[in-house]
Amino acid sequence: MPYSRRCRQAQDLLIREEVDALLVTDKANRYYLSGFTGSSGYLLLTADRVFLLTDFRYLVQANQQAECCEVVNQGKDWYETLKQLLTCHQVKKLAFEQDHLSHSQYLKLAEKVDHCNLVGKQNLVEKLRETKDFLELGLMKKAASIADKAFSELLEVIRPGRSELEVAADLEYFMRRLGSEGPALDTIVASGIRSALPHGTAGEKKLELGDLVVIDFGATYQGYCSDMTRTVIIGAATPKQRTVYQLVLEAQLAGLQAIRAGQLCQQVDGVARRIIAEQGYGAYFGHSLGHGVGLNIHENPRLADGNQLPLKKGMVVTVEPGIYLDDWGGIRIEDMVAVTDDGCEIFTKTTKELIEI
Repeated sequence: MPYSRRCRQAQDLLIREEVDALLVTDKANRYYLSGFTGSSGYLLLTADRVFLLTDFRYLVQANQQAECCEVVNQGKDWYETLKQLLTCHQVKKLAFEQDHLSHSQYLKLAEKVDHCNLVGKQNLVEKLRETKDFLELGLMKKAASIADKAFSELLEVIRPGRSELEVAADLEYFMRRLGSEGPALDTIVASGIRSALPHGTAGEKKLELGDLVVIDFGATYQGYCSDMTRTVIIGAATPKQRTVYQLVLEAQLAGLQAIRAGQLCQQVDGVARRIIAEQGYGAYFGHSLGHGVGLNIHENPRLADGNQLPLKKGMVVTVEPGIYLDDWGGIRIEDMVAVTDDGCEIFTKTTKELIEI
């Protein structure tokens, strides 16, 4: 398993950051480094040791899952247990994840470990997570495959008169039955004028003939997410629906074509955005082209204007242009892909041809 290697990579950061230890409080980061899936736990990395603090409920699980860690019963007060570890290992400068520690937790930590200099850090572990290894890519392919199969089943039960909530429930059930641990995001089923809401989660509205239906969803497999959006039409498409759909698809395909290792994130965004803008719809594509995916549904990197980060082989990103017209509806098409040396590998396989139901 890769956890020992990942912990060593994190430990290497201690020297660069000029700290003695790192406290990891974010659940996804903890899982990435240790393999521990429990809901309660904290990682402490020193230069040569990795400790997992958790409570009685998870001690057996932690010892089974976190083989690279020394499991410590945190007792009734994890701050006190942490203090004892820091004192024992002569930690004077402790880095913590400032985006994943509440203000009240920070105050309690500062009070308890007053012998340490606390140093807030951002994105230390997240930076390691940006590039996926072979194992991670395999898990994400599986999550995408589950979503593809579930969507195929969903197309058999979508019909006028069913509510958005019913459609979302069916989709989540199909994914569960196929092996998903749960939805990777709040499933979006937005129909009719509501399809112009980029994050219009499912509501009580019933599907009607002529509706555009934006369906944005994902599966989770062994902690890793997939992300896909398809827009379908209830009944036959109107000429305008067909024209706007083809424009979004053209932009999406161009964005996919632009992806490769070394390409700047903003350049990929610009390729797709120009196509939409040239047809007069630029003001109606208001979000970035895409985002990273992994243990979280939204990770770095962002395919966005102004982001000069170069893509690297093994990064997994979405490509999801959309056009949203308040008085008409919206269309979005999204794939999840892995960056390769000379292009990308598309994980989401569902057709992007216009689907009329």
